[in-house]
Amino acid sequence: MLTVIIPASNEELWIGPCLSALCASSLPQAQVIVVANGCKDKTADLARQVFAEEAPESWDCTVLDFATGSKPFALNQGDALAKYPVRAYLDADVIVSRGLLAALVSALSTDAPRYASGTPKIPPARSAVTRAYARFWKGLPFNQTTAPGYGLFAVNAAGRARWQEFPAIISDDTFVRLQFQPDERVQVNDTYLWPMIEGFAALTRVRRRQDAGVKELERLYPGLLEREGKPPLSKTRLVGMLLQDPVGFATYAAVSLAVRLKRGGPAFTRGR
Repeated sequence: MLTVIIPASNEELWIGPCLSALCASSLPQAQVIVVANGCKDKTADLARQVFAEEAPESWDCTVLDFATGSKPFALNQGDALAKYPVRAYLDADVIVSRGLLAALVSALSTDAPRYASGTPKIPPARSAVTRAYARFWKGLPFNQTTAPGYGLFAVNAAGRARWQEFPAIISDDTFVRLQFQPDERVQVNDTYLWPMIEGFAALTRVRRRQDAGVKELERLYPGLLEREGKPPLSKTRLVGMLLQDPVGFATYAAVSLAVRLKRGGPAFTRGR
């Protein structure tokens, strides 16, 4: 069946709804591993509580709690305990729809290497800045590709064999997606909710980390980004997006400019 691995660092505000949605899935049997790492809050306790109260009896649910605060470390610890060949890796703020896990298992039921994800939906943000940014961001070429995989991706056994342990890098999700050619990626119709981070300063921090992650991949894995397979953003398309949503364009451009002007290291920041 399926093993779901959830790295979680200080996620007490999100882990409950994430696990409740997961436990309501239609999949009859699954293994779920929450790997709390470097938490200074009640993430691990809340995860145990949800599992105790809501997990199906046929599911095998575990909470690991480590002092080390590292997402790659957490992913590797979860992998070491996984007992099913099909693996899904889930961010702790994602809300899956009821049929998504079963749809992923079905899509990955092949001997050929496959990468799969659901259809992402961004729920309405509280701040006007994030709402405007999200509107424009959703129209960018990356989001027109099959299974962009932010917040949730899954692989079958042949796909997981494409890499060994998760490397200590920033963009683990991009690293995994680019182990697969575009025609090896599958997007199912079932949806999941992926909230975007709130506010201009937070968007800037996350965007800076994204850019640092891309540069790191370029440096450590030459040629890997050539597998992206995203369509080019033509000037005509860009002008059309500007005219359609000038506020979204201005917001996205302002965040991009702030990233270039401000300095800062790629410390972990949740969301996009």
